Amino acid sequence: MKKIYYIIACSLLIVSCDVLNKPLASSNLVNQKNKLTRSAIDLVSLSNDRIKVRVQPAPIYKDVATFYIPETVPGTYSDDDYGKFIDSVAAYGTFGKKLKVTKTSDNTWDIKNARTLDYIDYYVNDTYDVEAEHTIFSPAGTNFKENEQFMLNLHGILGYFKDQEEMPYYVDINRPEVMEATTSLPRFADSLYVAQDFGNTGITDTYKGDRYFEIVDNPIMYNVPNKEVFTVDDITIELSVYSPSGTVKASSLKPNIERMIKAQKNYLGDFNATDRYTILLYLTTGEADDAQDLGALEHHNSTVVVLPESMPQENLDAAMVDVVSHEFFHIVTPLNLHATQIHKFKYNDPEMSMHLWMYEGVTEYFAQHFQVQQGLVTPEEFYNTLVQKISNAKRYDDAMSFTKMSANILEEPYASNYGNVYEKGALIGMCLDILMRKNSNGERGVLDLMKELTYQYGPHRPFEDSNLIPQITQLTYPEVGEFFTNHVIGTQPIQYKDFFDLVGLDYSTTLVDTGFLLGKERPYINGNKEDNTIYVLSGNLNTFLTTLGVQGNDVITAVNGTAYDLSNVYDLITVSNSWKVGDAITMTVLRNGEEVELTGTIITPQIPQATLVELQTYDDGLEQVLREKWLKGS
Repeated sequence: MKKIYYIIACSLLIVSCDVLNKPLASSNLVNQKNKLTRSAIDLVSLSNDRIKVRVQPAPIYKDVATFYIPETVPGTYSDDDYGKFIDSVAAYGTFGKKLKVTKTSDNTWDIKNARTLDYIDYYVNDTYDVEAEHTIFSPAGTNFKENEQFMLNLHGILGYFKDQEEMPYYVDINRPEVMEATTSLPRFADSLYVAQDFGNTGITDTYKGDRYFEIVDNPIMYNVPNKEVFTVDDITIELSVYSPSGTVKASSLKPNIERMIKAQKNYLGDFNATDRYTILLYLTTGEADDAQDLGALEHHNSTVVVLPESMPQENLDAAMVDVVSHEFFHIVTPLNLHATQIHKFKYNDPEMSMHLWMYEGVTEYFAQHFQVQQGLVTPEEFYNTLVQKISNAKRYDDAMSFTKMSANILEEPYASNYGNVYEKGALIGMCLDILMRKNSNGERGVLDLMKELTYQYGPHRPFEDSNLIPQITQLTYPEVGEFFTNHVIGTQPIQYKDFFDLVGLDYSTTLVDTGFLLGKERPYINGNKEDNTIYVLSGNLNTFLTTLGVQGNDVITAVNGTAYDLSNVYDLITVSNSWKVGDAITMTVLRNGEEVELTGTIITPQIPQATLVELQTYDDGLEQVLREKWLKGS
């Protein structure tokens, strides 16, 4: 973790108290000596479930100042427009004179007479209350439960002024006395610097980042303390849990997380990227006014996790291993190995890197591979995970260039294929691992490659996007370069059997029975709320649907003369359970806007199921040696 050192200038100590609820008195004159942004957040006195925020920039030497709230943030790979949750923006000049503010987009405001600008005030609405009205991923969202819980993903609360993103950024947070903060953001000495006098009860916590990125990279969760702090090797872990009913305790989750992180540290070996890591776990009720998305969002030294409170303890432990282990491995990449596009992230005009195969794919591979290497799962369980990822990857466009998809992930058709970074992306990591083992007699794998690259670059030295793959080829073997050319940059689907053969695994498929419309692993149909239709999902369909002539994205309008849409989809599912093999069937679908009538005979629905089994005999024994090196990483 980067150490942050604080130098307290005398001028900071003599700043007259500022009051959040009234204009500041010529504090801009003091600010001229300090190239920094000061801000204040009030968690005590909410207004219509909104929190009040003040932001005071460094002096501005232009007639018009532009204030930004991020459009997107690192790790989300989507346009979310956090400015939509900001309202009542007001600007004040020296001695409290009100300045004209013009909203120029969802995320930007222009302020006139900016040379006299002292500060701006505004209110922020939280995202968890209105999850159905937006697409913001819950772990990247905000929650304001007065006197109970606050999830502060600061990119949804604090903004920045144009050309001041690299200046130091102070944050004062007025909180209820019963609440406590959990964050990896270093706390500044409260008694030495207070940006605002909030004019009401509460306790002020003060934080500082060396630049805006450090503020938004460190989420803060406030709630009545329910946390565990422990050390794994040289890392201090802080686990904080918000449980609405109070039934889930951090102490019950600690043993499993401690075991997991210890195994991850063993897996990483001498790689040390941080000495502090914070896990913020929000357990949702799942109700309409609460978080809906499950998962996590990574940061340099922390992660925000959202899971359902109703999960049994065993399932919650398993989910934390699956989700948090992935986020923890992000300390390798992109947090300590990343392109210029990420290092100098443009929150309101984002440029995406072409290497999601590494940022998310290799990270997900590590999150699965470390479990078998450290004995947390059996080889057979690991093989089943790989097989499942191969199956899941078939739902996406297998002929799409991964680098092109990554660079254009905010646009269609690439955005719809984002989920493949966790499926095919992880399998790319697996193939690279096996290729490197093959070419080094088992001595080097993809983790070794990531370490070499990280030591060469690190958190403060980004690489040029177009240089990475040629450099990897130079550091490894020609076969690795060919793999990238064909399957990552290029559009050739990966033949996974060829890679499994190298480590003595038999990869084959057999047909197994499934449901007509709903399979055990996935459904074959879905609903569109916007037009109330039922449509067929793309990807592998069962033999009944393909034999009938059904295609992905077909809209089902009728079956055997009965009309169906989203309002009676459960009737269709119930009827399908009574279909009998050999009976005639007619299905009417809309395909590319044209009605198509499909007729046929009902057959047993089946899908191919892959298996991955260790071979017991080999030509020369090399396969078994490579498999053992691959699984054990040594």
